[in-house]
Amino acid sequence: MSQYMVEIQLPAVMSEDFTAKIPAQEKKINELMEQGRMMSYALSDDYSRLWCVVRGESEFEVMSLVSEFPLIDYMDPKITKLMFNNVVALRLPIFSLN
Repeated sequence: MSQYMVEIQLPAVMSEDFTAKIPAQEKKINELMEQGRMMSYALSDDYSRLWCVVRGESEFEVMSLVSEFPLIDYMDPKITKLMFNNVVALRLPIFSLN
């Protein structure tokens, strides 16, 4: 399975309908992260762009997944297949049971 960067341009003005769908969008993102399909999700400081790294077999599969986003009608996604995606893993302390 490959990883893809999805860059999404968001609207300059957020309508009431857009804002009302944000909780459903957050829920969908959390589901995809729990399933291991989405590796990361980031929003720019000015709310104009989203970036996410998604696992999939093809660009078509990734686009199908992104098309399920509740906010898809307000998004203009661009998908790029990644050669690699290095991330810093959260390190938790190791406790001894002895």
